[in-house]
Amino acid sequence: MSAPDPLDPLNPPATRTYPMGPLPRLIFASRWLQLPLYLGLIVAQAVYVVHFLVELLHLVEAAFGSQTALQALITSIGYKTTAPVGTLNETVIMLVVLALIDVVMISNLLIMVIVGGYETFVSRMNLEGHRDQPEWLSHVNASVLKVKLATAIIGISSIHLLKTFINADNYTDRVLIAQTVIHIAFLFSAMAIAYTDKLMNQAAAAGSSRH
Repeated sequence: MSAPDPLDPLNPPATRTYPMGPLPRLIFASRWLQLPLYLGLIVAQAVYVVHFLVELLHLVEAAFGSQTALQALITSIGYKTTAPVGTLNETVIMLVVLALIDVVMISNLLIMVIVGGYETFVSRMNLEGHRDQPEWLSHVNASVLKVKLATAIIGISSIHLLKTFINADNYTDRVLIAQTVIHIAFLFSAMAIAYTDKLMNQAAAAGSSRH
């Protein structure tokens, strides 16, 4: 019986495996220490869901004339005006809706960190072929996850900046300029991360083509 040809894809040589020593096994198993962190993020997301539902309930109640719900909304969004707010106006609605969108975007960020981080750094979830598998999870790795997180942070920063500009009378020029500069810094950081990822992918593709 002839030895398997290493160049024959239909008859590859058997892969030789080596048993892991105690120290490598311990180091590799230490990845499970991250599990409580991801479970904690799930709890944090549940808190966000409760906060979202409470704010939504206040918005609906204020739309039907509840002064208590209206004052709760005004306090939560930090809206201040010289004239008393007796009814739900467009500015308050816009600020509340932006706050709700902000909660949704942060929740999306949490999902990316929980699912993508667990899949990348802890253990496979075996979602291949599952009808509800997220599209982005099919090609996720540490580099892709980093770019997606940077993009999500830019979106969250944009919502915060828009909320500040709508309610600009309650902020000083220093705060407005600082938030704008921070948002631009996030934007350039994401561009730098994406460009670095592109260069690494090009280098990896060039190395594969040589082989």
